[in-house]
Amino acid sequence: MPTASRAATASRAAAVSRSAAATAAWRQRDRLPRYWFANRLVLTLSGQRPVHTLLGHALPAAYDQLIELAPRAPLRPAGTRATAPVVRRCGEYQPRHGVIEAFARIASGDRLSALAFRLELGADARWRCAAIDLGPLA
Repeated sequence: MPTASRAATASRAAAVSRSAAATAAWRQRDRLPRYWFANRLVLTLSGQRPVHTLLGHALPAAYDQLIELAPRAPLRPAGTRATAPVVRRCGEYQPRHGVIEAFARIASGDRLSALAFRLELGADARWRCAAIDLGPLA
């Protein structure tokens, strides 16, 4: 096999390996409650998914907030060629056991938005969204 062909094959293999590693990292990240909820909230608040997909994952007050916010799709990309919003980074603060106060940076093209939400651990060991804050967007 010519040297150039070997180099091209090695380059493709390295690219596939990097892609597989990135995909695995995204999957691992999505297993964290704050990222799982941030991604689902972004899909709902950008109009990509209906609000009822979060029905069993939100407490009544938070679900009511979602019902009010979702029709306006405050995280919908501006313009027809804008990219879909993506969770860039999501952090958390745990004021006590069973409570996560999370904050996320949402990117859509060159636009950056903030999303804050509170998660509470139920008696059934499932996390549920208890509150949502989009700041001045909402």
